[in-house]
This record gives sequence, structure tokens and C-alpha cells, in this order.
Amino acid sequence: MKVSDREYALALDRNDSLAHFRERFLITDPELCYLDGNSLGRMPHATIKAVNDFLTHEWGREVVTGWSHWVDEAQPAGDLLGRSVLGAGPGQVLVCDTTSVNFYQLCVAAINARPGRKTIITDAANFPTDRYILAGIAEQLGLNLIIIDNETAGTAENERITVDLLRPFMSDDVALVTFEVIQYRSGARNDIKSITDFVRSFGAMVLWDASHAAGAIEMDFDVNGVDIAVGCTYKYGNSGPGSPAWLYVNKRVQNELQVPIQGWFANENQFGMGPDFEKAKGIRGFQIASPSIIGIRTVNVAFEMIEEAGIKAIAQKAATGTQMMIDLYDAWLADLGFTLLTSRNPDERGGHISLGHPDAAQICIALRKLANVIPDFRAPNVIRLAIAPLPTSYVEVWDGFKRLRDLTISKKYQDITESDSRVT
Repeated sequence: MKVSDREYALALDRNDSLAHFRERFLITDPELCYLDGNSLGRMPHATIKAVNDFLTHEWGREVVTGWSHWVDEAQPAGDLLGRSVLGAGPGQVLVCDTTSVNFYQLCVAAINARPGRKTIITDAANFPTDRYILAGIAEQLGLNLIIIDNETAGTAENERITVDLLRPFMSDDVALVTFEVIQYRSGARNDIKSITDFVRSFGAMVLWDASHAAGAIEMDFDVNGVDIAVGCTYKYGNSGPGSPAWLYVNKRVQNELQVPIQGWFANENQFGMGPDFEKAKGIRGFQIASPSIIGIRTVNVAFEMIEEAGIKAIAQKAATGTQMMIDLYDAWLADLGFTLLTSRNPDERGGHISLGHPDAAQICIALRKLANVIPDFRAPNVIRLAIAPLPTSYVEVWDGFKRLRDLTISKKYQDITESDSRVT
């Protein structure tokens, strides 16, 4: 059976052990092809009940006395997230704050743990927030920020970072190296273990941003020797817009790291309200302030579902789904001006692929307005298309690619001039 036959996708759905999870998400338009779960995941039905129950049965009735059992919710939620998607044992993950705040906290902590070293390294294709925060830290602390060029043609394949690409920049002056697990734009997957081991051989630390990876692939943080990492919960985590982020600090390095924002939740005697800060033992020493309890409840719902499904099965569906996308690209899109920007090797990609096209921005707007397909656009010319393994069916992906092909052939997208939103 050819991938270009719709029955190909229908057969995958019939044999999909995760297919029944789709029914547990709110899908108001069954004809919509939602291929942007790598930006914002769909909402689980159970989230509605969890939030309503919290409002009516806890906050509403208990008011401030509820803090007696809310106060430490960031830690069990972190343990759930850690074991379900990160391969992390208990006491190493917190669900708290935003990815940007957690990134800043752990970057500065790692840099300060390597006194005398003046160099930090990242890559040009890294997510903008990470690069901007690093630039600010470098300016404030008088550090040398090296940005590896992995965007210019010929410098790196699909923006992917390798030890060979990193090697010329490493020295004993490097305090911190930070990359994404999955490159947000190209979908390239960086090898966690080889890079972590290589950087550690110089005495430096690696901070991994797993925002585009958590909930789509296996990462095995503990096994792979990861020191520190951050990520969000609203993409493949399906926890909602602005849901709390997470941070991971391996027990091996918890005692040597001190975050710069010393909030009262991280104080050993938190309710003593004393004049001095003494960092709490364990992972609580990395928390700043009151956790978002409503947000944590949405995280719990989503990651309990992920744990039930199993990250191994989820990762396999992501690999199969992205392979189908690549096969459809070969069959339908390669001759229509598109280029494939993601690796054909399943070990070198995550849950989304990226396609280049000179009219990518216009095509993405037209897909939403004319074809009932939701992709997303990334500058300068990238269309990102994802399979979120729990809520997305294979036929949903197949239909979305067919509509993309038909829209391009018809050139109807050229009738669309601009979006009514600044969000891409």
C-alpha cells in the first residue's frame, strides 16, 4: 500500500495502541487538522473537571487553610513529570515558574559554580529567549558568549549540534554550555549523552532545554548523566497555555548549585521568616515562590495520561508519524518548491518536521483560513508540522498534508495577503 493512499493512514490508526487516547481530548471540529501540538497541545476533558473541582471543593471551601496541603505540590508534580517523560528519579524535578525563569536560574547557578571561568556557549539556532537571556547574563557578569553558527549553509546539517561541531569552541575556560534537545525550528534532535559527556570532560556543565522534546521522545536524563535541564508543559505536555514549567537538577549537583533568586520557598526554615536565607536541602532549594496550584492540577492530569500511555509508545508513534510526513513530502511536496529541513533518521528528530518554502508565511496563513489546517510558521521560511502522539491521528496528519499539497498546486494561497494576528 502506498503512503499516498488514505487507507495507509487509516491502517496505521487501526493498529495504533494509543488511538483511544484521542477520545480523552476536547476536539470541537473533527474536520480540523491540528498539526501544531508542538506549540500548544490540545486540552484533555479531565482538565475541566480537575480545575473546577479545585475551584469549588478546595480554594472555594478551604481558602487559606488549603495551603497546608498545597504548599509542596511542585515536588510530587515534578516527580510525576520526571518519571513519565524525563527518565528522572524522585527529588530532582520541580513544576514551577516559567521556562525562562528556570533557565535564568540554572544558568547563573551553573556559571557561579565554576568560578574563574569566563565563557558560555550556545548556538545561533537556539530558541530566542534562551539566546537573549544568555546575552543579558554575559553582559551583566562580564562573560564571553560564544554562539556557534549552525544556521549558515554548510555549517551543520539541519541545525543539529554534534560533538565535532562543538569541539573547536571548548576549553577549560568554559563554565556553561546550553542547547535544545530538539531544535525548535528544524526539528533536529541533539544527542544528549555524547554532548553531556564531552562538556563534562572539560569540567563544565550542560543545561538542556527540552521544551520541544518533553512528551514526544525518550530522554533518560538520569541514565544519560544530565546535570540540569528545563522545559515547558504546554506543548506535547497538553497542560494549557501558560501552564507551569519545570526544572531538573540531578541530585549529584544539587548541593553545589545556588540559584540567584533566593525566594522564601527555597529557605530551609520557610515559615520562620528569619533575617537570613539558608538554602533548603534537596530540590526545594531551587523553588522561588508560591506555585500555581491551578496550573499544577492541569499538569497532573496531562502527565498522568502520558504516564499511562508510556513514553516509549509515545516516542514510537512520533517516529512513525514523522516518517509518514517525510514519505508524503517525497510523494507530494518535493516537486512543489518545498525542501525538507529535518533529518530522515528517526534518532535525529522528535515529534515535528519542518519544511522550507519561499512562500512559507503565506502558505501557513492560507492553510488556516482556507484549508482548516493549523501548522505554524517560523522565520524566515519554515513550516512546522507535528504529530502529538496522544490526541493526533495518523489520518489527521495525512489529510493535512493532502490539503497542503492541493492548496499549493491550486496557488489559492497567493490570494491571502496577511494574517489578522501577530502570532505565527
